[in-house]
Amino acid sequence: MQKYIIRRLALMIPTLFGLSILVFTMVRLVPGDIVALIAGDFGATSKETRDAILKDFRLDRNIPEQYVLWLGEIGRFDLGSSLISGRTVQSELKTRLPVTMELGILALVVSVAMGIPIGILSAVKQNTAADYVGRSAAIGLLAAPNFWIALLLIALAGRYFRWGVPPTTYVGFTDDPIANLKLMLVPAIILGGSSSGGVMRYTRTAMLEVLRQDYIRTARSKGLTDRVVIIRHAMKNALIPVITVIGLGIPGIVGGSVIIETVYSIPGMGRYYVSSINQLDFPVVQAINLVSALVVVFANLGVDITYSWLNPRIRYS
Repeated sequence: MQKYIIRRLALMIPTLFGLSILVFTMVRLVPGDIVALIAGDFGATSKETRDAILKDFRLDRNIPEQYVLWLGEIGRFDLGSSLISGRTVQSELKTRLPVTMELGILALVVSVAMGIPIGILSAVKQNTAADYVGRSAAIGLLAAPNFWIALLLIALAGRYFRWGVPPTTYVGFTDDPIANLKLMLVPAIILGGSSSGGVMRYTRTAMLEVLRQDYIRTARSKGLTDRVVIIRHAMKNALIPVITVIGLGIPGIVGGSVIIETVYSIPGMGRYYVSSINQLDFPVVQAINLVSALVVVFANLGVDITYSWLNPRIRYS
C-alpha cells in the first residue's frame, strides 16, 4: 500500500505540470486588457503608466518566460499576488479555502446521506411504489440545474417564508457555529442534492446486481434476516462502484460551488474565482485551479484507498 501511495503521489507531478501549462495558457486567451483595468484604477492611461505596470507585473516578458517565473514561485510555495488588489493569493485562500471546503464537505455528506439509502431502498423494493419514487427523484435531481433550484428557492423564500434567503453578511464557523450552519445548510442541500441523483442510480444498480449473487442466496438460506443480509453482506460490495461515482462527482461539487457561492454570496474560492476571471486577475485564477486540482487528485487517491477497506481482497502493490 505504501509503495502504491508513493507512486500515485509521484504521478501527481506530471499531472499538475500539464494542468499548469494548460491553465497558464488559457487564462491569457481570455479577451480583455488587464493593463487597461489596472491603469484605470489609478486614473491614468498614458504610455508611461502602461509600461510601468507591464514591468512591475512582468507582463512585458513573453509567455514562456512568464510561465517559468511563475513555476519557480510555485516551487517556492509562493502563489503570487493579485494584480488587482495587490494582496497575496495565500492570504486570500487562507480565509476562503476553509469556507469552500466546509460547503463541499457538507454537500458531499448530503449527497451520500440522500443517495445511498434511497438507492438501497429502491433496489430492495424493486418495482414497487418506493422504487418508482426513488427513481423519479433521481432523474429529477439530475435534470434540474442546481443554480435554477437555488434562484427559485430564493424567490419563493423571499415571498412566502423566511428560511432560505441569503443573509446580508457571512458568519464564520469559529465566530458562531450555529449561525454558520444555518447559513450553509440550504446551499449544501442544493449542491449535494443535485449530485445525489447519480449516487442513487448507481447504488440501485449495484445493489440489484449484488442481491442476485449466489452468496446472498446462501446467506438467506441460512435463515439470516433481510436486514443482516443487506447490511453485512450486500452493502459493502455494492458500495465499491458507488464510491467510484462519489469520487468522480467531487470535481462537480467543487465546480458547482462556484455558482452556489455566487448566488448565496458565500465568500469562498468559487466566488473569488468568478470575480478574478471577470477582472482578468491571472495569478488568482491560476492558483485556484491548481488548488482545486490538488483537492480532486487527493480525493481520487482517497477513493482508491477506500476500495481496499470495503473489499479486503483488493490489494495494491
